[in-house]
Amino acid sequence: MKLLVVEDEPKTLQAIQQGLEESQFEVDIAYDGLIARRLALKNNYAAIITDVIIPGLNGFELCRQLRSEGLTTPILLLTAMGEVDDKISGFDSGADQYLTKPFQFSELLARVRALTKRGTQVAMTFQMLRYGGVEMNLDAKTVTRDGQPIDLTAREFALLEFLMRNQGRVLSKPAIAEHVWDQNFDTNTNVVEVYINYLRKKMDRGFPKKLIHTHFGMGYIFKEE
Repeated sequence: MKLLVVEDEPKTLQAIQQGLEESQFEVDIAYDGLIARRLALKNNYAAIITDVIIPGLNGFELCRQLRSEGLTTPILLLTAMGEVDDKISGFDSGADQYLTKPFQFSELLARVRALTKRGTQVAMTFQMLRYGGVEMNLDAKTVTRDGQPIDLTAREFALLEFLMRNQGRVLSKPAIAEHVWDQNFDTNTNVVEVYINYLRKKMDRGFPKKLIHTHFGMGYIFKEE
């Protein structure tokens, strides 16, 4: 099972990573919340372990953003803040468990095993992306906008998934081609433009707010107007 550990204190991160790997887990690491968010949306993790006080996005905000994206991966918060209000804030942000520092590694391991066991039963079998009224079910391969079903081809679905996972970022044509078509970009082809137009007609036509925008000379961006 693969885990994501988010911690900006090198010694703590190394100890956690070593202990988990010795317990037969595969571990990815991140030193700040922004990198953690990108990794969490890109990869499938059995669980995410994150400190609260980290650069970029703190642990609470990281949880909120991941949940708003539809990510159901179990999240364990680690923090020195042990007050009841702090724990409530953690749970309200979308965390599943809360472990106060200092802690014994055996306790952390028990929490992780409990979370990953539950995750394989529930979270890992139901993946949703949500943004701007769009709901994308990655398991059932269905898309709706404002409750209205949108019929997409497999390639259109892959393109929309890539745009949604990177909402708010300008994506170049080569980046889109590499991730959606898994090929080196041929500057003589307009395949990306063609499929962007296909997707626009299905996702934006008839809706007051447009989601797929062109940044001339740079690429495309998925965001609410």
